[in-house]
Amino acid sequence: MKIATSFFKYIAIAAFAVFVSSCEEDFNSVGSDIIGDPNFNFDLYDTSEIITYSRRINPVQTTNLPVYQLGVYNDPVYGLTQASVLAQVTLDQVNPSFGENPEIESVILNIPYFSKSTGTGEDITYTLDSIFGNTPIKLSVYESNFFLRDLDPDSGFEDPQKYYSNQGPLFQSFLGELLYENLSFTPSNAQVVVNPGEDTEEKLAPRLRVELPIAFFEQKILSQEGTDVLLNNSNFKNHFRGIYFIAEALSAQGNLILFDVNQAKIEINYTKDNDNPTGEVTDPRINATLGLSFNGIKVNTFIDNFPSDIEQTLNNPNTTGEQNIYLKGGAGAFSVIELFGPDTDGNGVADELEVLRSKKWLINEAHLIVQVNQDIMQGGSTEPERLFIFDLDNNRVLADYTLDNLTPASDPLNFKTNHSGRLIRDASGNGTSYKIKLTNHISHLINRDSTNVRLGLTLTQNINLITTQELQNITPPGIDKIPTGSIISPEGTVLNGSQAINPEKRIKLNIYYTEINN
Repeated sequence: MKIATSFFKYIAIAAFAVFVSSCEEDFNSVGSDIIGDPNFNFDLYDTSEIITYSRRINPVQTTNLPVYQLGVYNDPVYGLTQASVLAQVTLDQVNPSFGENPEIESVILNIPYFSKSTGTGEDITYTLDSIFGNTPIKLSVYESNFFLRDLDPDSGFEDPQKYYSNQGPLFQSFLGELLYENLSFTPSNAQVVVNPGEDTEEKLAPRLRVELPIAFFEQKILSQEGTDVLLNNSNFKNHFRGIYFIAEALSAQGNLILFDVNQAKIEINYTKDNDNPTGEVTDPRINATLGLSFNGIKVNTFIDNFPSDIEQTLNNPNTTGEQNIYLKGGAGAFSVIELFGPDTDGNGVADELEVLRSKKWLINEAHLIVQVNQDIMQGGSTEPERLFIFDLDNNRVLADYTLDNLTPASDPLNFKTNHSGRLIRDASGNGTSYKIKLTNHISHLINRDSTNVRLGLTLTQNINLITTQELQNITPPGIDKIPTGSIISPEGTVLNGSQAINPEKRIKLNIYYTEINN
């Protein structure tokens, strides 16, 4: 997915990057002087003890996402997921005046898809982006009678109200009128032509553009002119509580879109009496439009059904190490990575790390190699391109993430690939492994006595996203947040963990170092 959303706005991070960069420059200048010197040994250390296991993250907070999932996605490993969206609507113009004898001509729902265009004029074509699958699904659009609160009464109305991925059944118990239904929905890459052949003809990029029932909006909005319910959007959101987009499977497959709800719109097109039919406008009736935007609270809900063996492993993992690393987007799964093994003497530092610190190595490079479990994965286009590793104990990025600025943030697919590389594929296009550079992180652990925090590993749809979403329940061992980039992705993968049956396939930490001979 190509979504250019950046959250790098914290001055402290920038300052930290400058500081660590200067340290790296000092180290590199020293290294250039000692190459070939007999007093130094250059070698690889690749026998670190690593523990990996995976956990379920359902339910997770799904408000305030940059994009939302809508549709049905069949993952080859994790099975079918149905993603729906509940969204508030707001008036583009509060306390509207509809004029004399208003009459609605049409009500149009517009949901643009992410797409790329090529060509110009009559030869323009579009390629859809962030679309997964192409099998028809059932798509329904309902009025919602569930009131989405801005503030949480349990906090004395001081904190924002949180809504979670598992609340679909609750929301469906408050459904109002059915506004639209498509029993065979698939997104199309065709250009949308509005009013073809007329002077007002307009050509639009691919989107879901459908008509909603006029009578509903006559009663819900036009007939309320001058009343308190249209006076402001606080009143309006209580009067018209939202729209629920519900996706349902029609088969073992489906299709799913990622879309920006803030770009969606409902347009109420109406005519009214012309109270001054002079000059160029002499028609007795004139056209007008009232827009409704989806810029209130939005919630993504998920219904999934993981295979029982995976579900069992995720809910009751062996915290001393598992064969597989399970990663799944949405309300799916993430992995815990613990480096350097146990702390048997109880002094707060892993025994292996104590030994490495005593060696006073200069760290030239360090990286994790994580191999795809090709015995389980189907391979091909369904495999996620990027992984995201982070400080799980403090819910923040690692130094190596901050310092990797070699690629532009405007290209999320290739952004920070020096730190977290894209999926490496074989000649057949099947994923083989990921390489995650941790040079600064490991150097700080060995030479600066930094805390050996647990690392979290997720997949990501956009590595720019460094915000997090809260879990409804704290997940052992003490995990309460998950990166946003994982929540907005439908994909999944299975990697070889620390106890993979084949030792050659296990996750590995490679540390390239320089040792000073005394």
